[in-house]
Amino acid sequence: MLPLPTPLLRWLRGTALGSAATAAPAASAIDELYRERRLPLVRLAVLMVDDLPTAEDIVQDVFTRFYRRHRAGLDAVSDANAYLVSAVMNAARSVLRRRRIARAYLPPRPDPAPAAEDEALLGAGDREVIQALGRLTTRQRQVIVLRYWSGLSEREIADALRITTGTVKSTAHRALTLLRAQLGEK
Repeated sequence: MLPLPTPLLRWLRGTALGSAATAAPAASAIDELYRERRLPLVRLAVLMVDDLPTAEDIVQDVFTRFYRRHRAGLDAVSDANAYLVSAVMNAARSVLRRRRIARAYLPPRPDPAPAAEDEALLGAGDREVIQALGRLTTRQRQVIVLRYWSGLSEREIADALRITTGTVKSTAHRALTLLRAQLGEK
């Protein structure tokens, strides 16, 4: 490998030292800004998200992104305080949005485990009927249970469910057809 010419070496050393010299004031300016504005921004974030650890994470993330974007200097930012407040508010809104989405999601409830006594007392045929009832719609299940378990008349079922007698009849007919098909009876 050929040695580099001396003027080229001096130039390379000068640019390396020059970039480090310009990065140091920018980094110290951002460090100073961090020391001045961190606590007020954390307080702002706490008021928004009502959680100190999350607020501290928000402010830390904002300053990290701020440093990555403006490490060359703060000259590109006209008002650093307004920029940081806006960034913290946007990050807090994002946290609140993610929380709202997480709260809205309800995982499917597990099927309740039957009691040991019920399992012992039920025969295999009874279990099949209960499983077949579980596959009916809610209204079909209500009509069948009220008619054949509770012994109510069609008029009483209609009054209890606030539907017409004709709806009770047609719903019972469809439900019985589905049960027969599921249980293999004709």
